[in-house]
Amino acid sequence: MGRFERLLTLWVGLAMVAGIAIGVAAPGLVQAIAAAEIASINLVVAVLIWAMVYPMMVSVDFGAVRDVAKQPKGLLVTLVVNWGIKPFTMAALAVLFFDHVFAPWIAPEDAAQYIAGLILLGAAPCTAMVFVWSQLTRGDATYTLVQVSVNDLIMVVAFAPIVALLLGVTDVVVPWDTLVLATVLYVVLPLIAGFITRKVLGSDAAIDGFTARIKPLSMLGLIATVAILFGLQGQTILARPAVIALIAVPIIIQSYGIFALAYGAAWVLRVPHRIAAPCAMIGTSNFFELAVAVAISLFGLNSGAALATVVGVLVEVPVMLSLVAFANRTRARFTGA
Repeated sequence: MGRFERLLTLWVGLAMVAGIAIGVAAPGLVQAIAAAEIASINLVVAVLIWAMVYPMMVSVDFGAVRDVAKQPKGLLVTLVVNWGIKPFTMAALAVLFFDHVFAPWIAPEDAAQYIAGLILLGAAPCTAMVFVWSQLTRGDATYTLVQVSVNDLIMVVAFAPIVALLLGVTDVVVPWDTLVLATVLYVVLPLIAGFITRKVLGSDAAIDGFTARIKPLSMLGLIATVAILFGLQGQTILARPAVIALIAVPIIIQSYGIFALAYGAAWVLRVPHRIAAPCAMIGTSNFFELAVAVAISLFGLNSGAALATVVGVLVEVPVMLSLVAFANRTRARFTGA
């Protein structure tokens, strides 16, 4: 990693502070950015995420996709953790903390809302940002694409039933426009752009040189995205810091626990690090656009459920950066790193 990337945690921390300051000092600007939205997806943030994802898509070797079947263990770990474990452990942690540990400080009706929001987060594994985390851990771009694509396909049929089961409601309305638009914006379009770029560049040497030059786009996009997200929630963070801190507790425990489980399973199964790191990152990170959209549609814009999903967004970047650093430090412990 270059010097800029090694200091990424510092830049992200500064972006958080700057975002909150902008949100307080220039609320009109923040409102204008918030208004640029389609199907609960902010278009400004979408452009920045696209910039983050595109450099890794250029690295995808489409000819190597067929070789993914030769290493099924990484995909198996991802699917078991994401769909057989993660939603249920998140629900259990939410109930533990808000119905018991935090009960003296949280009203029961608010606790129920926060639990619902956390369940929505737990049932939506990451789509776009995992490409950034994979790139930072020198993950296999082709394998990461396949992992994300398979998870997206499962999400189409599994998200609503899992949420309905855990929330105890049967009329969960999945915002298909949000799900489809996010997949197109964050996976399909960057993938097509990456394919065209590879064709135009031609040789492996040219592709490697181009990828090295545009790689900073991912980091700059991440920093700008963090600033905007914290700007959009600046007023809420300052107005309700204690509640946000309480909501963050089970999210942080869940994130580190799911990563440890997936990463440890990959190590035991002798999965190469270039596959193990991204497969652990997918379950740890969340598809926050979908979770926020469903929370708003089910419970309302100003609900505690919506707030809980937003806290998930705020917690995710610092947690994921710490896990990226850990994954990079432990690379040598994996075979075929």
